[in-house]
Amino acid sequence: MTKTCLPGPLMIDVAGTELSDEDIELIAHPRVGGIILFTRNYQNRQQLQQLVRDIRAARSGPLLIAVDHEGGRVQRFREGFTRIPPMRQFGELFDTSPDQARISARKVACVLAWELRQCGIDFSFAPVLDIDQANSSVIGDRSFHARSDVVVALATCVIEGFNDAGCASVAKHFPGHGSVSADTHAEMARDDRSFAEIDTMDMQPFRQLAAAATAVMPAHVIYSSCDAEPASLSSFWQKQILRGSLGFNGPIISDDLSMSAITLHSTQAQAAAQALRAGTDLALICNDRPAVLAAVAYPDWPTDLDDSVQRRQRLQARDVDAPAEAIIAAGRRIAESLAG
Repeated sequence: MTKTCLPGPLMIDVAGTELSDEDIELIAHPRVGGIILFTRNYQNRQQLQQLVRDIRAARSGPLLIAVDHEGGRVQRFREGFTRIPPMRQFGELFDTSPDQARISARKVACVLAWELRQCGIDFSFAPVLDIDQANSSVIGDRSFHARSDVVVALATCVIEGFNDAGCASVAKHFPGHGSVSADTHAEMARDDRSFAEIDTMDMQPFRQLAAAATAVMPAHVIYSSCDAEPASLSSFWQKQILRGSLGFNGPIISDDLSMSAITLHSTQAQAAAQALRAGTDLALICNDRPAVLAAVAYPDWPTDLDDSVQRRQRLQARDVDAPAEAIIAAGRRIAESLAG
């Protein structure tokens, strides 16, 4: 009998539209528990469905498959998928018609999640809970609004739409990236405000949605008055605040540990181990195959991760009845209209 391989704490990428021998070997590695897909992995829906089947066939047990597919400029699959508007569009609609904005956000989120589910993908990394403070180019129109109450209202509807499709939600970037101008993809980022300032503004959506979101993704930002480590590597932010103060008991997922905000600080393998010790349940290493190989071989690896396995399993797609055709059709019409 083949031994089932429980999902490990690493989420990695694959090279292209088909699996290489090295991809297959890594997918089966016990430290790997998930695959994140990118635009380079996509040609058309049929090809994507086959790739997902091949990924799952390479594993003898559970495996998470995800994509960063928010809408707007962060939509990895386009041809053959509904064009999803940036979340800012729902915020602008909310300013004139709150009820219509809520209904629209839920229907469009259901379409987004259902189309991914139809291709065998478990979840997307959304919604963004960052509050737009008009000084973060990397967040910008990915944020619903400059008001925390509007962010909460619309993110709640997106989470409900994901739930309608049986899809997990990932609230990001805790405790809030909207006040930080630096792009963590390319540089280290700092926020020197006090904890009270961060809590009063940026952290409120996370406080209010801690019971609703399936998972939370911390920011690669150093909040210097609180901790010297980025939130993504910080036990203060993950254990003391997110789990302790906010009472969040779901999976914590890192942002890509190959981003410069981390690699200027440590190697990806070191960062993954540190993140897991800090409270992370699933650590992402993407777009750097040597770093992935180093991480699966890294000797100083945390071993007390049994609770993490249970939390990670909550990210798997759930079997639900297909959304009504009228809801999907309406969601597509709304999305295309708002996307322009």
